[in-house]
Formats: sequence, structure tokens, C-alpha cells
Amino acid sequence: MTDLDDLDVIVVGGGGAGLAAAVSAAEQGAAVLLFESERELGGSTQLSAGLITAAGTSVQRALGIDDSAERHFQHYMDLNQWQLKPGLVRAFCAAAGPTLEWMIGLGLDVPAVLSSDAHTPGLSRAGVEDVWRGHVPRDQGYGLVQVLDRARKARGVEAVLNTRVAALLFENGRVAGVVADGIEVRARSVVVASGGFAHNPDLLRRYYPDALDAGDSLFVVAAPGSRGDHLAFAEQTGGALAGDGWGLMLPTAYFQRHHHWQAGFPPASRVYVNSSGRRFMDEDASYAVSSGIIQAQDGPVWAVFDEKARLGLPTGYADWTPARIAEEAAAGRLAQAATLDALADRIGVPAHALTTTVTRWNEQLPETGTDADFLREQSLAAKGAPARPDPIATAPYYAARVLPAELVCTHTGLEIDHRAAVLDRAGTPIPGLFAAGEAGGGVLGMRYVGGGNAVANALTMGRIAGSNAAAAV
Repeated sequence: MTDLDDLDVIVVGGGGAGLAAAVSAAEQGAAVLLFESERELGGSTQLSAGLITAAGTSVQRALGIDDSAERHFQHYMDLNQWQLKPGLVRAFCAAAGPTLEWMIGLGLDVPAVLSSDAHTPGLSRAGVEDVWRGHVPRDQGYGLVQVLDRARKARGVEAVLNTRVAALLFENGRVAGVVADGIEVRARSVVVASGGFAHNPDLLRRYYPDALDAGDSLFVVAAPGSRGDHLAFAEQTGGALAGDGWGLMLPTAYFQRHHHWQAGFPPASRVYVNSSGRRFMDEDASYAVSSGIIQAQDGPVWAVFDEKARLGLPTGYADWTPARIAEEAAAGRLAQAATLDALADRIGVPAHALTTTVTRWNEQLPETGTDADFLREQSLAAKGAPARPDPIATAPYYAARVLPAELVCTHTGLEIDHRAAVLDRAGTPIPGLFAAGEAGGGVLGMRYVGGGNAVANALTMGRIAGSNAAAAV
């Protein structure tokens, strides 16, 4: 039983970041106690594919891939237009590879094979990087959490479940513990790893209003404990925030209500058109950039496909199935027409532009296997998909509204430095306070750097936070 009178480190939150912090602190010899507000550990990490973005790893080397933390850093900063603190991001990129090796040492299995997606173990393309950095573990996020939880137990870290930390003990300018269930529990350092605020509409309205633009189409795939407790801790301690207005929204059809592995996927033979009736993007572009491209359009965006594509959708999913498309069309919510001209009229785009777009599509990828305009054959190849989708030529034709509507994570967190120490509003570290994961702001930026960005941030900064919280004792 943990001695509550002699704690070195308290970790608030039992997701990937919290577990990594607890294990890391315990490895330094600290006496650690972990609080989790839900009935089980894992948080959003457990619900994820477990993908980890990292550079210069043993998995990459085994596949003959030359990569480095410096290249990772350059790509990360460029994609975020250098609006993040270079020192913090450099520390993250430098530690991401070693953190993956640490996880492998704890028992995580990432096979040295190429993977075509985020759900097949191996090395996959994470985003729009020039080398593949997405490490997919066996058993995905669930397996990753199990590895960390076994390490927690082996190191004697007790987890108190179903107990929400209501406040921090803040005395004489430093954090000295927490208040949970009305009881003060003291410690020399506290790591806040309580996740984001995706399930708190009021906080979304204040810190990530873009998420609410999806209206009734919005759905959240983050863990239920994503309630924004870290923002209340900022108010209490005078902690600064970073990442205001940023988060991750995945583009989906208006009718989708589940993550892709439950919802299914739209047909390969489709084009996205804007209000001008013109194609404007690679339909298989990484969500590192796709939501931003869609949001930049003037008006609604439509996925246009045909009857052959509808009938070719596999059954067994929740949303993208032949029956569901027919149901939405019959209800008048999804546009359907016998001709492309009539479909254009239904969705309010110029008919000539839409027919020209579809004709050009049919003459390119389906006929030649190349997409001169948007290079989609490269994205299809990375996913292991056939290079030549069918032409869009079989009536009736369909158009489904596409928009960023799947809320994955939020990026506004307690501002941290390269040691994961929380800064006050003057930029000075608050003694005894560290943060990581979505609760630690400044690593996840305006652009999500591809699949695995959030999990890599949780594990890497969680490990850094735990180690430094223990060292500060």
C-alpha cells in the first residue's frame, strides 16, 4: 500500500501520458501515486490505433530507412509554420525515438515490416513526411496501454481509479499535492496528464470554436474523461496556456457517427468538389492537411461517386455501406440524381464544371493510373490500394457533404517548457508542477503532424514529465 505521507510524485490522469509519467518517475526511485477519474486506465490512448510518430528508430533502421530527430524537427516546425517554440519541439523530436525504444524495452511489439495503414502492425506513413515515421504496435492503443500498466504494477505504482482530482494544493507559490474526494494528498511534485476537453462544450466554445462549426454532424471519439480539468488548474495556479484555438478534426461525411474502423470508408472512386464544382485536393490526403484544405474552400464540399461505387462498399460497417447510402438518399439528406447535370443542380454547383471534373477524373486515374493534378496515386500506393479506381460513370450519381466533423483531440494545454515544467503567465516554471499529453500545451500545434502525433506526444512528454518531476524532489 502506498504511503500517503511520503509521496514524491502524484500523477493526475491514467491515459498514455499519465502512465508514461508514473512509470518514468518510479524508474527514478520516486514514490508515485496515480489518480484516474474513470473506472479504468487508458484514456484516449487506449481508444487509438496506438500509432507513434518517431524518427531514427531501430524499426526504421531494420527496414533500411535513414531518418533523424533533426529531420523530424524540421518537418514538424515547417508544417506548423514555426508557430511553436523550437526548443520544446526539438526536445520532443529528440526524445520521441528513445521513448519508442523505451516502450519496446518494456514489451511493446512494433514489427520491422512496412504497413499500409494505421491498423496493421509495422511502419506506416504517418502524414505528409518524406520518410515513414508511423510506428504501429500490435494490439494498437489497447496493447500499448497494457504494456505501460504492467510496467506500472511492476514498479509498485498504485492507481486510484474512479477518483477525480478537484484541485491542486497550491501553497506559497508552489504545488504541494492535490485534493481528491475532499481529501488533501501531498506530494513534492505533481504531473497533470488529465487529457483534453473534447467532451466539454463550454470549453470547446472558448478554446476550440472551430469544432462547433460542424453543427449536428459533430461527433467525439476522445475518451469520456476529456473534460478539461487542466484548464481549471491553470486558473488556480496562474499557469499559462498554449495552443488556444487548435485541435484535430478529421474530415468525414455528414452522416458519419463513428471512427473509421467502425464507420467504414468512402469508396475509392470518388472526387471531392467545392462550391465551384471543381476538384481541389487528393481525396486520400493525410488528415495532417486534409481538414485544413477542406476548411479553406469557399462553401460546402461534396464527395461525388456513382452507383457502382455505392454497390461496391463492404457491408458490416456502421455508416459507409450500400444500404446506408440508399437510406440517406431516399430521405433526401444525400443528393442523388440520374445525371451529373441534375446532381449539380441538387448541390448548387455549376453543371459544366462538375461534368468537366468527372470527365477529367475518368481520363486520368481510372484510365492511366496517374493523377496529374493531385498525385493521388501516391497516396493510394502508400495505403496499398489499387492504383486505378473505377471511373465515375454509372447512374445514379451521388453527392455527400464532407466536412471536418470527427473531434479527436484538443491542443490547448498548460504551457510547458522542454522539461515539461508548467510555466506561469510571466514564463517562469511553477515549482512542483509538470504537464504532458493534451494537458501540456505547445507540442500539438495548428497542424497535426500525422497519425501518431498525439500518442507520441503523450508518451514522450509523459516520460519527460515523470523523470523531471522525480528529479525535482
